[in-house]
Formats: sequence, structure tokens, C-alpha cells
Amino acid sequence: MNRFFLDISNFDQFVASTHFSGVINISYHGASTFQKAYGYADRARRYCNKCNTRFGIASGTKFLTALGIGKLIDSGDLSLSTKALDIIPYHFPTYHQNITIDQLLNHTSGIPDYYDEELVANFDQFQVAIPWTELEEPIQYFEVFPQTPMKFMPGARFSYCNSGYIMLAAIIAQLSATKYTKFIEREIFLKQGMLDSGFYPLNHLPANTALGYIDSNDNWRTNVYDLPIVGGGDGGAFTTLTDLDLLWDAFFARDVLSAELTEHILNNQVLVKENQSYSYGMWIDEYNGYTIRSMEGCDAGVSFQSASILDDSLRYTVISNTTNGVWPITRKIKELLLSEPPKRPKNYQ
Repeated sequence: MNRFFLDISNFDQFVASTHFSGVINISYHGASTFQKAYGYADRARRYCNKCNTRFGIASGTKFLTALGIGKLIDSGDLSLSTKALDIIPYHFPTYHQNITIDQLLNHTSGIPDYYDEELVANFDQFQVAIPWTELEEPIQYFEVFPQTPMKFMPGARFSYCNSGYIMLAAIIAQLSATKYTKFIEREIFLKQGMLDSGFYPLNHLPANTALGYIDSNDNWRTNVYDLPIVGGGDGGAFTTLTDLDLLWDAFFARDVLSAELTEHILNNQVLVKENQSYSYGMWIDEYNGYTIRSMEGCDAGVSFQSASILDDSLRYTVISNTTNGVWPITRKIKELLLSEPPKRPKNYQ
């Protein structure tokens, strides 16, 4: 048996032992080798998660925002070197005026973050000064941006920054003369046939969409009061296993962006730490000789990772409607599938 096919019985037992709630899909050369749903989409009504259930993907949305910016680059509306604050209709007096689109995309801008994950200890309890229910458009977030000095000069280093992706969403809205969410739905979801993906209000989710859950001891609550009412450039899109496969397929086929820009995104742009880089909404990890490119996110009641390996011949996606449900599963998948280094051709040097 090919080593990229799991021992399904043992893996299933492991997943069940973690009390995982969500969906898992593993595929090799386009064929699913493991796919299963666990737990409840709605605990109160005891509606089970299904393999076609919609889930929030938190910061996985950043890759969608990067693709949206890529669309505008390919159409000639801006470039990676464009000064971002020349486009945004808002004044940030303490921010460096020469921040580029590239720096926002790769978290090297140095701007202070409204949701600084280097400082936030508990995603489940994070709040901002404006009620989450009032945050619907990117420009509305600017009121909660820190008006403090830059963390560092633009381009100096990597520092994960949600504010940067809110700025990128505002730029998309400004240049497209439409809402950021509508642009992504039209230019990414609809064009790639991702018909079960969208930005939905947390208080008006469509059918077959998982509620996000925050667990505390023996109690739980939904995340409707813990996240913006509608997703934005830094997080909050909803999608499915099938739609994510469509996105990966289209991206690697160079059907979303131009071949030149796609190749650029596939390369490491900024070093995060040893064996990990970042590139335009995508994490790039080196693991036991494998390169793992992934979209991922974590938020109150949401965790997500979708990864492409071996030049996209091997993929896994794990989505959970709990804050930390994904991580033990993805660690186990890598342990089981990638324990042996990849085989190289005999003439490989």
C-alpha cells in the first residue's frame, strides 16, 4: 500500500479520542484517501457536521485577500510596489507613508496591529473598543487601529499583522468600487465554481453551516459575540472541503492569477523562523524534507488548515468549529504521512 494512504481505522480512533468537531479530507493525486465529518454543526439541535458543511476559516481568508489583490495586479490597477496609503481614503498620522502593497501582504509593513497576536493571550476573550456587530466594512475597522508609532520600519522584518490585511481589503474596495466581500465572492468564489463559499453574517448563517463553539470546562457558547458580524480581509470567510479543493486546483493550474504572479507567490518571500516562511497569505513550512504550503487560521470557535504538498499531489484539509480542534489532527497527519523523507529520482542532486 502507498505510504500516503493512512491506516484509516487507527487514524479514525485517534481523531475520535481528541473529541474533534469538524471535517477532514486527505487526498493523493486527486483521489480522496480519507474523508469524514465529526461532531455537531449545531449542538443545541444536535445537527451533525457533514462533509459538505460550510465552516469558517478564520485567517485562511488572508489567502483569498491576497488573491483579490493579485487580480488587481494582473489587471494593471496596482503593483506590489504601490504605496498603500496613497490609495486608502483614511489618514494614519503615525504610520510610515511609504508602506507598500508587498509589505502589507507579507506582514513586513511594521504598522501596529489592532489584533496583535504576539500580545493576545486568549483568542476566546479578545474584544475591541467597537462592538463586533458594528464591524462590517474595512474602513470601519480603522477606528480601532492603534494610533501609535510603527513597530519597526517597513521591510525590516516579519510581524504577523491583521491590520495589514484590513488595509488590503480597503484597497480592494476602493479600486474595485464594490464591497471587499462582494469582490472576493465574484472574482474568486463564483469564477472558480465555489458555490458554497461566502461571507455570511454570524447572526444569519445559511443552511448547512457550522456554528463556531467556545468551550470552557463543561460549558460552551457560540462565537457570535466574539467575532466581527461579517468577515473581512483578515478573516471570516466560510467554505467547504469541496470548494477548497476547487481553489487549490485553480491556483496551481494558474487559472486564478497569471502564471508569473502565481510563480512569485509559490516562492518564499519572508523568513518567519527556522523552517518556516510566508508568502502572500500562504505559510510555507519545511518538514522532514517536504515543502508544505498552507492556508490556515484560528479564531474564537474556529480553527483551520488546508495544505498542499509534493507539488500539490498530496493535500490535506482539516476544519473545526472549535478554537483549537485542528492542531492535534494536523500534527498526527504529518507524523503519519511525512515520517519518511520524500524519495528523490536516482539522478537527483
